[in-house]
Amino acid sequence: MKGNDKIIAKINFLLADELTAISQYMVHAEMCDNWGYKHLAEAIEKRAIGEMKHAEKHIGRLLFLEGRPIVSELNKMHIGDTVEQQHKNDWDAENVAIKAYNEAIQLAVEVGDNGTRELFEAILKDEEDHIDWIEAQLDQIKQMGLPAYLAEQLH
Repeated sequence: MKGNDKIIAKINFLLADELTAISQYMVHAEMCDNWGYKHLAEAIEKRAIGEMKHAEKHIGRLLFLEGRPIVSELNKMHIGDTVEQQHKNDWDAENVAIKAYNEAIQLAVEVGDNGTRELFEAILKDEEDHIDWIEAQLDQIKQMGLPAYLAEQLH
């Protein structure tokens, strides 16, 4: 089924965002693992895998709409030097994604593409869950202090 050109461009834009998030989160997960924060590394890696599933859904939708998935373009990554900076950078990435998905949903409604709108809405919910988790981590750091927070991430 031939899709709307604006929708195809928007999906490719979101695909680049997801591919960038995968890379950023995997680097953060590996850094945390290297520092011995196993629990945190596993949680961040799980989030990266969620982003991989989003990218896969975008690719599938692009192919369905007879578009060409562009997987060679990434946005700028923001790698944190500390756990707290990683969380802040990941929050920024999720916040940008949430705004982008809300705009994409509006576009899908405007062009009458309800299948793509439903995909965007499902991914938006995941992104909101991601930012909620990150905010909980930042709240824990604020409430218990960074040393206590990091001690919790060792197991």
